Amino acid sequence: MYTTRAMSSGRAKRTLAYAKDVLTQESRAIAALPKRLGPSFLAALDALDAAPHVVCTAIGKPGFIAQKLSATLASTGVPSLFLHPAEAAHGDLGRVTKGDVVVALSNSGRSAEVVRLLPSLKALGATVIALTGDALALRGRFADSTGELGPIDEACPMGLVPTASSAALHAVCDALAMTLAWR
Repeated sequence: MYTTRAMSSGRAKRTLAYAKDVLTQESRAIAALPKRLGPSFLAALDALDAAPHVVCTAIGKPGFIAQKLSATLASTGVPSLFLHPAEAAHGDLGRVTKGDVVVALSNSGRSAEVVRLLPSLKALGATVIALTGDALALRGRFADSTGELGPIDEACPMGLVPTASSAALHAVCDALAMTLAWR
């Protein structure tokens, strides 16, 4: 399956052990999510079900997950688009109309570009669903519904690069899209 360059047996074992630890940390982050699903998840599904269009937005690594969520929704017949939060400030906000549902992703809940976008989305008459690691960060900033992933330890050796949190965010987005398609 994979080819490797020659390395000592001890180094190879340590390398594989580290890779397995990354997968274990990411799987633990995903395994913790089912207990977090509840009324806010159902409220998000109801809003998405009634939406004429779904707009997915985020910055950084969550931005890629938001793009994937939009593509997944489109694959299931839900009209959807990705709105880059920085581009929204330069004219792309016109893609959002009254009654649209916006799914805003932010691991910290404090992404400046996303936070700045929320008041404009509300002023346009959009419903905002926030998926975040910290619900309190976005709940007070114009989110109608908030799904909280909770604190997640990253698999990055420095604890900085979104790894386990990205895996968890991706999994929640898939659960949202697939449950919407199922019901």
